[in-house]
Amino acid sequence: MFIIDAHLDLSMNAMEWNRDLRNDVKTLRHLEKGMTDKPDRERATVSFPDLRKGNIGIVVATQIARFVKPGSSIPGWNSPEQAWAQTQGQLNWYKCMEEAGEMVAITDKKSLQKQIDLWNDGTPNDKKPIGYILSLEGADSIVDISYLEKAYNYGLRAIGPAHYGPGRYANGTDATGKMNQNGIDLLKEMERLNIILDATHLCDDAFWQALDHYNGPVWASHNNCRSLVDHNRQYSDEMIKALISRGSVIGGALDAWMLVPNWERGVSTPLGTQCNLETVFRHMDHICQLAGNANHIGVGSDLDGAFGTEQGPYDLDTIADLQKLVLIFKNNGYTDEDLKSIFHQNWINFLMKNWH
Repeated sequence: MFIIDAHLDLSMNAMEWNRDLRNDVKTLRHLEKGMTDKPDRERATVSFPDLRKGNIGIVVATQIARFVKPGSSIPGWNSPEQAWAQTQGQLNWYKCMEEAGEMVAITDKKSLQKQIDLWNDGTPNDKKPIGYILSLEGADSIVDISYLEKAYNYGLRAIGPAHYGPGRYANGTDATGKMNQNGIDLLKEMERLNIILDATHLCDDAFWQALDHYNGPVWASHNNCRSLVDHNRQYSDEMIKALISRGSVIGGALDAWMLVPNWERGVSTPLGTQCNLETVFRHMDHICQLAGNANHIGVGSDLDGAFGTEQGPYDLDTIADLQKLVLIFKNNGYTDEDLKSIFHQNWINFLMKNWH
């Protein structure tokens, strides 16, 4: 099955984790043997070879750099300008990977269709470039609104205005409060440029406000269900229904703390909490039951988003194992047409409808 993954922090892995993603996952783990600077060392799940092995030919790939005030418990950069510079370094890595033939930018209908045709031409995938749609996770690095058009011109096509905590344009996970005027101005400029609003990470106040003020395309790249894991990071059924009514697609995330209740970071284990790909299915299936169809879900794995196998489904070793999800859906009564929708066509239809 051809798979589109709507949320991967590839540049963060390359630039901050210093992982050369041209190596396979087994090699990445070997190279990190004995390293302890990050909790997921030796536990990587994502690489270009493993994406190809899993037939994942298109990803939504992020830039991310948060602004924080000095003394913040959340890591980040001490000025928006520093945050912007960090995202530009990440952008340059994507461009280097394009020059190396590993990736190709997808920015419009034509480039999207070209990549779909390439990955479905019947030839082996092991040398094909992975298509990427550029997304910004948290808008803190947009120094002022004029920077948005610069970002659009270099290929940015989606923005999640918030990440964790209070943000410059919107408040995110574990924070509360509505957007100020600059947040509303950001949404207006995004709408003018036809940049997709990624509702992921918006706090409840900002979520409802954003839907009220933004009339362009909305998706949720990596979100699960609050009715199954009661935390503000997940979506309530009411929020999910609001997204469905807007024609959104919601990507299922594979971070264990978003999949099973009462996860304790550094204490809980995937096996101990029985967190597996069936658990991922239950979140995605719940959205389908609310929608009455399979047209509003997709994969948005967030794999290697600062976690690895220590905090993912125990039956997933590398990102190639996303193919196991196909069989799980099939065994639970989803039709072949549903499977196509879930694993790639919903994202494709969304983009073909909203792009030029």
